[in-house]
Amino acid sequence: MTLLPLLEWLASTRWSIDLHESLFMYPLVESSHVLSLTLFVGLTTMMDLRLLGLTLRHVPVSQVTARLLPWIRVGFGVMAFTGVLLFYAIPVRNYQNIFFRVKMVLLVLALINVWYFHTRTERTVDAWDLAARTPKAARVAAIASLVLWAGIVVSGRMIAYNWFDCDIQPQPALINWAAGCVVPPAAGSTP
Repeated sequence: MTLLPLLEWLASTRWSIDLHESLFMYPLVESSHVLSLTLFVGLTTMMDLRLLGLTLRHVPVSQVTARLLPWIRVGFGVMAFTGVLLFYAIPVRNYQNIFFRVKMVLLVLALINVWYFHTRTERTVDAWDLAARTPKAARVAAIASLVLWAGIVVSGRMIAYNWFDCDIQPQPALINWAAGCVVPPAAGSTP
């Protein structure tokens, strides 16, 4: 079962077409996505660097979290909303883009990392709140966060390039499989 027919229908809807072809709205949504990404990733990086003991060592982790987390949530909310709109504008191309797929896998892993940190590791923050060297679990979560969000930003940027788009054929079978390309059999070949 593939999502392709549903996404083809979505791409043919008036709002999707209007958003994609809009002279001002699509660039505005894309710019809002990038700006909210900088807010989110910038503040998340500050929090991760504190967890690694590389910055704000004399500020309790709970204070860093209390001050940054509301803004991190705002950045994530706007980033997620605008990301959905960007997908909605060109759903088929995004769905069949290897870099979009990599970005989504990394995003799921990043969200699992955030969930695990906030539901497990952070629950014991009272014991290590003022420590310059946080527990190993907090440092691992911070490193994972930095690596995952860097990967998300890079793969998100790579979505714009058509190196592996499905309409560029022939491509290796692995690329076609990874991108979900539906490639018709070559003329004269037997199915």
